[in-house]
Amino acid sequence: MPAAQGVLLILGCLLFAVGTLGLFRLTDTLARIHALTKVDNLGLGLIVLALLPLAPSFLAGLKTLLIWAAALAASATAAHLVARAVHAGREAPGAEDSADD
Repeated sequence: MPAAQGVLLILGCLLFAVGTLGLFRLTDTLARIHALTKVDNLGLGLIVLALLPLAPSFLAGLKTLLIWAAALAASATAAHLVARAVHAGREAPGAEDSADD
């Protein structure tokens, strides 16, 4: 079991590193958000799965899962808000043409 936990922890940390690399390497805001939300949530999930057997009680393990669920919801909400702000900041295609009519 400790070997599986080690593998899950390493994979989770590697996914966090990939998400961070995507944040620095990608140029578009929406691509950055996509890289962060998908990869970081999966990385956090692997880390939580690795830590579950170490929980001292069932309730402590349940709390860990609830924290992961809250992080998933917060990440999705934040990504949606940023994407909406980016979309609102861009002009609609053909906006210049309709103003001339």
